[in-house]
Parts: sequence; structure tokens; C-alpha cells
Amino acid sequence: MHARLSLLVLALAQLVIALDFNIVYVALPEIGAGLGFAAHDLQWVVSAYVVTTGGFLLLGGRIADLLGRRRTFVAAALVYAASSLVGGLSESAGVLVAVRAVQGIGGSLLFPATLSLINTIYAEGPARNRALAVWGAAGAGGLCFGSLLGGVLVEAFGWPSVFYVNVPVAVAIAWAGWRLFPADGPATDVRRFDVTGALTATGGITLLVFLLVHAPEAGWTSRPAVLSAVLSLILLALFAVVETRSRHPLVPARLFAHRGLVAAMAVTALYSATFSSLPYFLTLYFQTVSGYSAFATGLAFLVPAVVTALGTQAGERAVAVVGVGRMLVGGMFLGAAGAAALGLALTTDGSYPPLLPGIVLLGLGQGAAWTGMWIVAASGVAPEDQGVASGMASTTLQVGGAVGLALLVALAGGTGQGPPDEALLTGIRTAVFAIAAGLGCGVLLTLALSRTATAR
Repeated sequence: MHARLSLLVLALAQLVIALDFNIVYVALPEIGAGLGFAAHDLQWVVSAYVVTTGGFLLLGGRIADLLGRRRTFVAAALVYAASSLVGGLSESAGVLVAVRAVQGIGGSLLFPATLSLINTIYAEGPARNRALAVWGAAGAGGLCFGSLLGGVLVEAFGWPSVFYVNVPVAVAIAWAGWRLFPADGPATDVRRFDVTGALTATGGITLLVFLLVHAPEAGWTSRPAVLSAVLSLILLALFAVVETRSRHPLVPARLFAHRGLVAAMAVTALYSATFSSLPYFLTLYFQTVSGYSAFATGLAFLVPAVVTALGTQAGERAVAVVGVGRMLVGGMFLGAAGAAALGLALTTDGSYPPLLPGIVLLGLGQGAAWTGMWIVAASGVAPEDQGVASGMASTTLQVGGAVGLALLVALAGGTGQGPPDEALLTGIRTAVFAIAAGLGCGVLLTLALSRTATAR
């Protein structure tokens, strides 16, 4: 019973993280009108969260290892609660963007703490795989249910409700985590904390994610983009130098020799660039091409949410039968087939039923691949490195998503021809077919990784 309650709390934490990625999308028009955002600045309600989450994940993972997983989990949940409360009370655009940045920092602490708690509480094998499947179902469901919940809340209570909803849940998981999770030992000697490595890595990754989010809109040759690119390269180069000379590096070199973790990092980047970019284009299709309301758009994501959650459970069972490598290959293949079917079904009349075959295949593939890649990332990693290993894999997840979405948005914008509505639909379809091609590459990648693992 204690293990099940702990897993429930960990799953709820992942649900909160996932919800915050998508819940604000359908609220953006009301937020813009209510707080006086300029049209080109409204994206930062989403981007501020993405930038700080991606930039601080590596640091968050190491903090969990050195200062304690339970302490980090509780502190991160309370950061979520406080920032969400301030977000709902915000009366200016600048305050809301700052709040979203703080929420992102909370996510960068909460995500690796949650994942490393799973990987240390549950023994490697069936118990951990089952826990990862439940945790994955919560995350995958949250990404899709965020749009539905956001639509319901906005129409019933206004845009502040998408922030207020986090407060009681975050406080509850902080309290439950403190009561249920194993107590941390004494915090590791602060002298073992690689401050220079933490500062250079966090600064370099944050600027890189900022560049990937900001440049497609502002232009790759704009002053902020060029400055971000140069500073990011400098800081990441310094990070590499510091890590080779530090007695207690932020990222131990031995982890780069761990083939499973390195493979998982490649898969998480590709996964996020493809699967995680799809809701952006579907939201655009539902609201702009099909004319759905905020609530109807959220409702349209109900089927993907359910199917993706089922896919995580099917993936966990498939691992026991065919192994994690083959299961990952199957998940990517289903995703590629689903994206191709979805692209063919996108039409100007906005009919929903023809989309269902592609949505179902995509959801099953996405859920299965999500479970499998985290099993690979955690397998064989020592308990004292689980936090930073989680941070490494989740950093590539964030960076891959930022790169993928930036490229897909640019591709969609550059291919649309003719009247605005037709050009928009053409761009969306092009992006979805590109996602199918990317997932096809994922099939080849995971197939190669599976054969390598089998040979070893």
C-alpha cells in the first residue's frame, strides 16, 4: 500500500508538470486581452516556461543527487504552488512572464527528482517498469488533458483559473511526498557541488533553448539571436573544460560511457522533436482551420489523451514479452504510420472522425515509446547518479523539442501557398508529414540500438 501511494504522488507530480506545458495554450487569447500583451510577446507565456525548464534540468538533477531527492521534490512542489498563485493574481504582462519562468525552474527541479525517486524506490526490472508506465501515463495524459482542462476552466472561470488549479495539487503532493518518500540522508558536503560547472551549463543550455524558441520569430540574424548563440557556445565550451578538470563534476564522465543512457538521450531528443510538437499543429488546425472553440479544442484532445495513456501500459507489458529495444522500434513505427495517416486526413472541412485512425496509432506509439525510453535511461545507472542521469535525458528532451518545433514551424510557414486558409492547412500538413518522416528515422535509430544491445 505504501509503495502504491508513493507512486500515486509521483504520478500526480508528473501530471502537474505535463499539464503546465499545454494548459495555457487555449487561455492565451484571454491572457493577451486581459493583460495587454503585444501580439509578438504573447508567445513568452509559453516560452518562458520552456526556456527555464530546459536550462535548469541538469542542475536540478544534480541537486536531487546531492541535497536529497525528497527535499528537492518537496521544495520544487512548493515553488510550483507559490508561483501558480502569483500567476493567477498577476495584473501585468511582465509579472506573468516572470512567474512562468519561476514555474519552469520548479519543473526543472521536480522532473528529475520525481524520476530519480522512481528509479531508487522501485527495483530495476518489472517493478520499476510498472512504476515508469504509470508515471508515463500520467505525463502523457497531462500533455493532452491540459488542453481539455484549460478549455473548461477558461470558459467557466476565466484565464486565472489555469494557474489557480495548480495550487492545491502542488501543496498536496509536497505534503504527501514529505510523509511517504524515504527520508534523505545528510546533504552531501557543499564542496562537492560543482558551482562553476552548474553556472556554465545552466547558462549555456538556457541561452540555447532561448535561441531556438526566439529566433524563428525574430530572425536568426537578429541581435538577440546572434548574441544568444555566441554566449551559449562560449558557456558550453567553458562547461566542457570545467568538467574535465573538476574533482566533483556536475556530470560525471562515466555517465557518457553508459551506452544505454546515451542512447536514451538520442531517443528523447527525437521523441520530443516529433511526438511533442504535434499538439501545437493540431491546436492550430482545430482552432484556426476548423473553427473550434477553446472547449471544443480541449475535447478534441480527449481521445489522444486516453489512447496515449493506454499506450504507456501496453508498452510496459510489451517490454516483458519482446524486450525494451523491440518495443521502442514498434512505438516509433506506430507513430510514423499514425502521423502519415493523420496528414492525409487533414482537410478544410475540419471533420474529426477521419482523423481518428491516425490519432489512435500516434497515441499508442507515443505512449509505448515514452515508457521505453525512460526504462533505457535508468537501466544500469548507479543510485547516486540517478538524478543527474534523469537530468541529462530530460535536458535532451527539452532541447530536442525546442529544435523540432522551431524547424517544423519554419517548414510550415515556408511551404504554405495560396489563400491564407489553404496556405495554413498546407503548412500544417507539411509539418505533420515531416513528423512522420522524423519518426521513420526514429524506427531506424531504435532498430540500430536494439541490434547493438542484442549483440552485446
